[in-house]
Amino acid sequence: MKTIIKYISRDVACHVCTLMFLLIFLLPSCNDYLDVVPEGDLATLENAFAMRSEAEKYLYTCYSYMPLDGTITGDPAILGGDEIWSVYGAQPNFMNDVVVGIARGYQNANSPLVNYWDHLYKGLRVCNIFLENIASVPDLPAPERIEWEGEVNFLKAYYHFYLLRCYGPIPLVKENLSIDAPSSEIRVSREPVDDCVDYIVQLLDTAVAKLPAARINPTRELGRATKLIAATLKAKVLVTAASPLFNGNNEQATLANRDGTKLFNPTEDISKWERAVAACKEALAICPPEVSLYQYNGNRVVSDTIKQELTIRNTVTEKWNSEIIWANTLTRPIDNRLVQISATAPVDKGRWPDQTLLNPLFQPPVKIAEMFYTSNGVPIEEDINWAALNPNDLRTGTSAGPEKYYIKNGYETIQLHFDREPRFYASLGFDGGMWYGQGRYDNEPSTQYYVAGRQGGGQQLTVASRGPVTGYYIKKLVHFESVQGALNNYTATFYPWPILRLADLYLLYAEAINEAEGPNGPNSTDLFHYIDAVREKNGLKGVKYSWDTYTSQPKYSTPNGMRQIIHRERLIELAFESQRFWDLRRWKEAPNEYNNKLVEGYKLDESDPEKFYKRVALWQQKFAQKDYFWPIKTEDIEKNPNLVQNIGW
Repeated sequence: MKTIIKYISRDVACHVCTLMFLLIFLLPSCNDYLDVVPEGDLATLENAFAMRSEAEKYLYTCYSYMPLDGTITGDPAILGGDEIWSVYGAQPNFMNDVVVGIARGYQNANSPLVNYWDHLYKGLRVCNIFLENIASVPDLPAPERIEWEGEVNFLKAYYHFYLLRCYGPIPLVKENLSIDAPSSEIRVSREPVDDCVDYIVQLLDTAVAKLPAARINPTRELGRATKLIAATLKAKVLVTAASPLFNGNNEQATLANRDGTKLFNPTEDISKWERAVAACKEALAICPPEVSLYQYNGNRVVSDTIKQELTIRNTVTEKWNSEIIWANTLTRPIDNRLVQISATAPVDKGRWPDQTLLNPLFQPPVKIAEMFYTSNGVPIEEDINWAALNPNDLRTGTSAGPEKYYIKNGYETIQLHFDREPRFYASLGFDGGMWYGQGRYDNEPSTQYYVAGRQGGGQQLTVASRGPVTGYYIKKLVHFESVQGALNNYTATFYPWPILRLADLYLLYAEAINEAEGPNGPNSTDLFHYIDAVREKNGLKGVKYSWDTYTSQPKYSTPNGMRQIIHRERLIELAFESQRFWDLRRWKEAPNEYNNKLVEGYKLDESDPEKFYKRVALWQQKFAQKDYFWPIKTEDIEKNPNLVQNIGW
């Protein structure tokens, strides 16, 4: 049967021949199972589904359309928000760094930045072709066929969900149309948000029923969908759908199709949160024992303080650790290496003064450093012990207690860097801060690397176009065993980019409970249990103890107060993991964070600490209503009169 994808962005006469399928444009990935995507001549459908081995290649092609999460050039949530600032993008299209352009307000409808529209709709077409033909493979056992169908239903759900987050209501590609379909069917319209969500959930329910509980052959199959991955994605989809951006969004009430169909329901529906609670419970119920909050138990002999730091860092950088539910197997070593090179502090400059490769091309603004809790597990602005302290006052590091593992003894830095929670020290490098690893694994602090960011220090600013940018480094994204060398030598310990992990699911569940019933409802025990489990892993006391002991307002007793706590916990726990970008949008908190808080760094060309720590405004971001959803390319709107543009574009 000849089919074509429903008209999305190209003219119907684009010869979408159903006897052919697209080859991927990516370089081979690190995993064998993705290296077998067909190369060379395009294969016909007859050949693609003539035997099991060829059909398996087509299955891998379905995976090949995964968005480039965890890459500087393809992941909008790394450099497209306010969490990390880059030396790139000072001018529109500078070095073609389109992701940075989103953060700087250069998004446009003529040539949209990070435009996944065409790419993911092509992926959906390939998925549909697979589902239409997989039953015809003669030597494919029925159990395996069912499993593969589950995987492709999962991928269809994920691709639709990704489009939904980027563009809002979208056309649904449930099946490919016949080549002779009339133009009235080909020129599709966008579907209401609630219909989009229902279809995505339907796909995920189908996937859960067909997928295996675990992967038997990790070498070949890690990264492929399982029941837990699909169930966790369902929980995330429904929490997103219940959030203010999609649930009762009056600001999108005027968005409608040409026939008058409203694409957003402006009335908030509490049952959406209840549905999200149920989905989170379902995912937690099928978590196998081997999926658990990660704890470092490696072969390095380290202090409890360093062990805590490695627990936090390795949650992201130790591949396939116990907390990873799903990671992007299309992450290429070259892309992951670039992330680490750009995030790390060149701490070994003394040994390799001619090192030119390690350029800190992106760094967190000061406001992100302020976001982390104090050592008491509460925000700086709420901690009664910080009421009389000025975070910008100078203070000198000592060898007392855990401080010796965090700040260089005798180094003068600022109060903001003292008495902070373990995630602060595991996530950030800063002027005067210790940096465990990178070739030095002795437990003695005096032998460890540290960051000296002021002029005259080993990590001083040399050439502005190479960084540093703000003065903070992203230690969390750098594997502690990655090592720099002479000139352009850098050995990066590779890890696939985490997409879903257990702490994320725990916090989604806590959030859904609070929004559905508040902190005192029938599921309140679960609410506090799961958020406290995340805190305990990170060396903090529970919410109630911390707010009762160290703040004047134990705000956890009200839905709004608990909402603030949960949101802050997510922003800290998932910092730099491509989550803040999406969370601020779905909560509709992006304008407050972008418009009211400057992107600031320190005066990096100064050696005197009094002058170095004077804050410098790097950018005043502007986030308007239209920025919640990206524009559909103007050319696509012009070709399909049924496709309406997003508000403001």
